[in-house]
Amino acid sequence: MDITVAELEEWMRRYYHAVDHDIGSSGVRDLSMSELLTLCDADLSGLTGMMLRDSESFGGHRLRAALADRWTGGDVAPVMVTHGSSEAIYLVMHLLLEPGDELVVVDPAYQQLYDIAAWRGCRVTRWPLRARDGFRPDLDHLRQLARSRPRMIVVNFPHNPTGVSITAAEQAEIVAIAAEAGAWLVWDNAFGEMTYTAPPLPLPLSQYERTVCFGTLSKSYGLAGLRVGWCLAPPPLLSRMAVLRDYIALYVSPVLEHFAEMAVRNADRIVGLQREHAGRNRQTLLDWAGTLPGLVRVTPPDGGVATFVEFPEVPDVRAMCQELAERHRVLLVPGDCFGDAFGGYARLGYGGTAAELAAGLSAVEQLVRENADGQAAAAG
Repeated sequence: MDITVAELEEWMRRYYHAVDHDIGSSGVRDLSMSELLTLCDADLSGLTGMMLRDSESFGGHRLRAALADRWTGGDVAPVMVTHGSSEAIYLVMHLLLEPGDELVVVDPAYQQLYDIAAWRGCRVTRWPLRARDGFRPDLDHLRQLARSRPRMIVVNFPHNPTGVSITAAEQAEIVAIAAEAGAWLVWDNAFGEMTYTAPPLPLPLSQYERTVCFGTLSKSYGLAGLRVGWCLAPPPLLSRMAVLRDYIALYVSPVLEHFAEMAVRNADRIVGLQREHAGRNRQTLLDWAGTLPGLVRVTPPDGGVATFVEFPEVPDVRAMCQELAERHRVLLVPGDCFGDAFGGYARLGYGGTAAELAAGLSAVEQLVRENADGQAAAAG
């Protein structure tokens, strides 16, 4: 069968480059090359002697070493460099799943985390984060779902698109549930370094041997244009991934790896700066929502730089998002990009500049009030 259209990417393809203000993306503000070099106390001299030869199948040794120092105690064996986390997701879903396998996935979720499996002929079981619970995860429900012994359990916390997270104790419980079921635990750590209400969670790699973790420079670093991510997994799985990627991408460009290594070696400085900026924007968003009771509902995000906003007085949120893009040149992502059940929501990203956020929120407020006035007039 044909693979399902990736609704979020389709929306972005249509509007991302056609707007002036982006409050729909899930990453922090983009860094310029100058900012990156300044933050890393570096210059471009390291490029002049670089030989533009192939890199290595698992990633250049310098970048793998930097990632290993940050995530695996210096052990490079479980580290693979990938084209963003999306390549890692694609490879893992093809190699760990077979037609008929069951995958349990947090819902809502980034579509690539489950629809590649569905395309492969797998059964997708949703683990819902319910709005009535503030999108907090119900671990008892996950335990019930895992009784069928699924092949894989897929989660990401802090969560995209709601921004909710979990405690270290809850993380340990998820690991225990996966282990009891004998399932692969796929831990998408795209937003793991960007938290506000608690310290970042540890990676569960050392807690359970059947764990796969994804990471990326796109979300917490502001380096989406590098298209560099990584997969941390048991070395036998990485070896199989290297064989499959021989048919797809071979390796990541050594030029991109050069800047990626620079960023990973200076991750605390870069992420710290982005977290401070995003924290101020988060408060701006919450203050704004507080001025619109009954018109918008926001669950305060624990991490990441996006949240799910409900619009109770807007009858067609997708149409509103389209009008925002085409009339106001503001990007907001309709919630149905994450599933039909979320048509009353939109993903609102607050990682950009303060000016961008202010302009975007102003346009959203205008349309929300127009919708509310229209609803009132119709009712009268």
